Amino acid sequence: MNIFDLFKLAVKENASDLHLMSNMPPVLRINGKLVRTNITPLKGEEIKQLLYQNILTEEHIARFENDLELDFSTYIPDVCRVRVNVHRQRGSIEAAFRLITYKIRTIKELGLPEVVAEFARRPDGLVLITGPTGVGKTTTLAAIIDLINSEREAIMISIEDPIEYIHKNKKSIIKQREVYSDTHSFAEALKRALRQDPNVIVVGEMRDLETIAITLTAAETGHLVLATLHTPNATSSIDRIIDVFPPHQQAQVRIEVADTLQGVISQQLLPKVDGSGRVAACEILIATPAIRNLIREGKSSEIATYMQTSQQMGMRLMDNSLKELYEKRQISYDVARIRMRHPEELERK
Repeated sequence: MNIFDLFKLAVKENASDLHLMSNMPPVLRINGKLVRTNITPLKGEEIKQLLYQNILTEEHIARFENDLELDFSTYIPDVCRVRVNVHRQRGSIEAAFRLITYKIRTIKELGLPEVVAEFARRPDGLVLITGPTGVGKTTTLAAIIDLINSEREAIMISIEDPIEYIHKNKKSIIKQREVYSDTHSFAEALKRALRQDPNVIVVGEMRDLETIAITLTAAETGHLVLATLHTPNATSSIDRIIDVFPPHQQAQVRIEVADTLQGVISQQLLPKVDGSGRVAACEILIATPAIRNLIREGKSSEIATYMQTSQQMGMRLMDNSLKELYEKRQISYDVARIRMRHPEELERK
């Protein structure tokens, strides 16, 4: 079997992911659903050979055999880019591949609200793109970067693990640094980025206290900072940033977040009712003076209520987005109801 044929099949079937698992046929994720191929199940040793001979370099193999985990991205000639995760499961080597198209779609093509473009045009501050794994955060981030790249002369430094979308310089100059290949860590790269004359800093993922602290500092010092966070909604994103700090620092951090935050985009990806693909549902928080005051005062529990009454300003709760997608017949009633925090509102309607 040729692993490149598997990638070609995945692209042909419009799959987002390819999984190689021991004693199972290759599995594709298509529109969020797992689809088993008709290929003969692979043994663990076969998967190892496919990876070691075709995908992994000697450096990759050494890192994997030392750490038992490996993440990187690579280019499959004439097919696509892929984000690769290699791991062990009950002694066997297995792998998960996220397929990445070459085309960077625009904010409009992704169906995102116009306010997302407004965030991209802010001169400084912190913009968060949040949501669980696999909901398109990286795709949204790429669209925002591309808008800045098309409209503004800026130096952008992007720190990623791994690099997924490749950006070509347009009006801006973009430096994409991959953790473990170009730098040892997000935190170390962020420290150095502040001395590299950036206008825009992109943090692929805010993972720990040190990274979050330096990200806030960068946003305070006149840079536009775009960052992703694995949190389900706008309010929990703010709470997550503050709660990661020790209690004696949290009052000061609340002030920093209130002063630097420009907005939060929280996403979900949902199957379309006609089965033709997936559609994004978005929660949007805009850091108005009222929102900043709620953050400073530690009243994050009141943010959702304010967002609900401020939809004319461009804010929206996830429930509103889900209800709108259902009313447009883009998603089914069951999908909307399961994903809503307050499904009784949909039931009453």
